[in-house]
Amino acid sequence: MNIIHTPVMPHEVIHALAPRKSGVYLDGTAGLGGHSELLLEAGATVYCLDRDQNALEKCKERLKRFGDKAVFLHGNHSEMDKLLDPSISLDGILLDLGVSSMQLDEPERGFSYRHDAPLDMRMDQTQARTAAEVVNEWSYRELIRILIEYGEERYAKQIARGIVFARPLKTTAELAEVILESMPAKGRREAQHPARRTFQAIRIAVNGELESLEETLPKALRMLNYIGRMAVISFHSLEDRIVKRVFAEAAKGCICPPAFPACVCGRRPAVRITGRWKPTRQEIESNPRSASAVLRGIERI
Repeated sequence: MNIIHTPVMPHEVIHALAPRKSGVYLDGTAGLGGHSELLLEAGATVYCLDRDQNALEKCKERLKRFGDKAVFLHGNHSEMDKLLDPSISLDGILLDLGVSSMQLDEPERGFSYRHDAPLDMRMDQTQARTAAEVVNEWSYRELIRILIEYGEERYAKQIARGIVFARPLKTTAELAEVILESMPAKGRREAQHPARRTFQAIRIAVNGELESLEETLPKALRMLNYIGRMAVISFHSLEDRIVKRVFAEAAKGCICPPAFPACVCGRRPAVRITGRWKPTRQEIESNPRSASAVLRGIERI
């Protein structure tokens, strides 16, 4: 099988993680294995973890030449402490968040508003919750909440009302049509597809993406070796805010009130911030989907 997949910001990821030849790394969102391959080529051992079994099978095929240096695990990155042996200490952790290009490019998965498909949107197809459940069974108030919180949708009430009135909805095309009909004319004239924010919100709700990230980051920091590094790629502001906040908290030292003459809390920074990167213009031109990506890095100290 010839798997062609170019990972986002490959050079920046390698710079942020600075992989060591004898190091042990976790790619918590292995996908098709592009970033894992870079780490393996640097001589590292890589635990390739992904919640998408289909992607993981393709990742195995891509990385089989590395033998037992590549270890494959099915599950959510929030379960890393349960999936990895407690004796394993990590020199680096990578998370490449959000929906993958492969998932978007498989119409039957239901992630894209550009193709007609069943309302699925599951990253892990063994889980029970689907987009159909969210769209057809969640309350009007719950729909408004996720559209605002996860989609930052200004027309959340109108869209939620339209969905409830149109139930039951079975396909992505039906959902996209309801979204368009529910929005005012000025909303339908936006440069980006009017259904984009709603589909994002439903996908995040189906997969519990933000809750998983909140659970993952503290675990990842605890599992890092000293001078171990972590890099996280986010594709929208909701993810990036969480990563920025958690990293900033971990990098904070003394939290005593400014009026105190000396520190009494004894708190020391757990990490140092190593940088924030965006894709180059050349990368965006060759891979437009990378345009919104933000990479943040830290080092355990």
